[in-house]
Amino acid sequence: MTRAISILWPAFLTAGVLDALVFAVIDPHEMRWFGGALIGWPPVTIYSVTFLIFWAGIAAAAAMTALLLLSAAEVNGFGAGDDAAAAAQRGRA
Repeated sequence: MTRAISILWPAFLTAGVLDALVFAVIDPHEMRWFGGALIGWPPVTIYSVTFLIFWAGIAAAAAMTALLLLSAAEVNGFGAGDDAAAAAQRGRA
């Protein structure tokens, strides 16, 4: 649970900043579907969907980084219970 929070919380904050920066430049009323028709959604919906897309992308990148930082003992002991996690922590220290 701690690992998930340490991935999701910074991703949440970064997505919020990125959303603010994007919509400081782009008007949601002028957004179009790949250059075609106007999207036609309310601005709050566009802000929310864009925020969730940014959050998911940033969280996926952070999760991949966390996965790549796992030691071999943590990867091979995954799902083996608390004994494997404790052994991995002793080996890391």
